[in-house]
Amino acid sequence: MLSSMTGFAHSESSGEFGTLICELRAVNHRYLEISVRLPDELRSLEAGIRERLQAGINRGKLECSLRWRRSGQTAEGPQVNEEFAKQLIAKISEVEHWMHNAARFTVMDLLHWPGVVVEPEQDMTALSTSVMDLVKQTLDELQQARHREGQHIQGLLRSRLEQVQVQVDFVRQRRPQVVQSLQDKLRGRIAELELDCDPGRLEQELVLQAQRLDVAEELDRLDGHCKEMLRILGTDEPMGRRLDFLMQEFNREANTLSAKSHDLETTQAAVELKVLIEQMREQIQNLE
Repeated sequence: MLSSMTGFAHSESSGEFGTLICELRAVNHRYLEISVRLPDELRSLEAGIRERLQAGINRGKLECSLRWRRSGQTAEGPQVNEEFAKQLIAKISEVEHWMHNAARFTVMDLLHWPGVVVEPEQDMTALSTSVMDLVKQTLDELQQARHREGQHIQGLLRSRLEQVQVQVDFVRQRRPQVVQSLQDKLRGRIAELELDCDPGRLEQELVLQAQRLDVAEELDRLDGHCKEMLRILGTDEPMGRRLDFLMQEFNREANTLSAKSHDLETTQAAVELKVLIEQMREQIQNLE
């Protein structure tokens, strides 16, 4: 299914552990780039979260933010490691005995010492399961948002593609008139100058001129590109890069068509083609 690279999703999950909040934000990027922000207590889950996200996203820059609010009702709050604190106080007293005029060691200094105050242990198995379930739920919501945006972009692309085909058909219908008009102008100039030209030589020059200005191949290739784009839009696989490459081919044929244009209407059609191609290219930049 066609997907945009941009999207946002927010989910929450509550339990005995408190509340988990997961946010996923996706933007355009040439490759897949994932960044994960986690509380220190959940850092061990980063590899699993990255693996889960990589399984669902093929391209784009994805930012994952996970926050954890502990439950005020069930959490026991910070605890003091009494045994370690007593050992530390004894060592401090011993060191103070050696030193003269040492700064006094306060209660706050003691509480700030690493390892003195510890958080109560959590059931990490249940918490880890809740985290991974929440990440999956948020990823599903993000994918749905990206799919919706992708369908909108597909509608825009199909609309522009129809307009491209209209311009191609117009130029194809104009071709005989353009060639005939140029040949008539050449004959008229020769007649005005009253030049004595060999009829065979004149016809040869007219044929060569028509060949130089012929855009049949460019129009046929544009037809082929339109059909290929419709085929790609009908597939279920990621198509952003493939369509981006196809836009380069579209643009190449439009430039050649513009260079060979020798009447106002064909030139205007070539310009309109370039505008439509650029509009499609801008939309394709958002596709996965």
